[in-house]
Amino acid sequence: MMNLLRTNKYASGLLLIIRVYLGYEWFIHGLEKVRGGAFDATGFLNNIIANPVKGPDGTALYPIYNSFIETIALPNVGIINILIPWGEVLVGLGLLLGLFTTAAVVSGLLMNFLFVFGGTVSTNPAMIILGFIILAAGANAGKLGGDYYLLPWIKGTIFKNNKHSRYSIDEQPAH
Repeated sequence: MMNLLRTNKYASGLLLIIRVYLGYEWFIHGLEKVRGGAFDATGFLNNIIANPVKGPDGTALYPIYNSFIETIALPNVGIINILIPWGEVLVGLGLLLGLFTTAAVVSGLLMNFLFVFGGTVSTNPAMIILGFIILAAGANAGKLGGDYYLLPWIKGTIFKNNKHSRYSIDEQPAH
């Protein structure tokens, strides 16, 4: 199954649909926050502290995360208010254009998990599942996008003298 996702040209078509859907969701929600100019995560962060996700016994399930929110994120909410909207926009652009697809999906998954740890379910579980499909596909997820051109260029210029490369530029699998 993994080999199919990573190499099959028909799978890359399905991955394109998933990638564009995820990219659209990230981009639109981030753009709303950027253009609205009134995004403020203070209430969300305060709610994480006041109402942490609890287990059946009533104890907080993610005490380290809650501590991070209280001691680092909340005092620096101004930075968080920039990182979240612009992070969503950049993840969306990366996925929509198929540029740096793996980095974009990993960043998106990180944000999804942080939102879930904070108690927000919403569309995050579905986005996590789709994100892991894109992640499992590797470079094939961006093959019908900018990565088709970008990855060989990076391998040919930045890693030109890398003896540990899996393929030489001339031996790359057919696209």
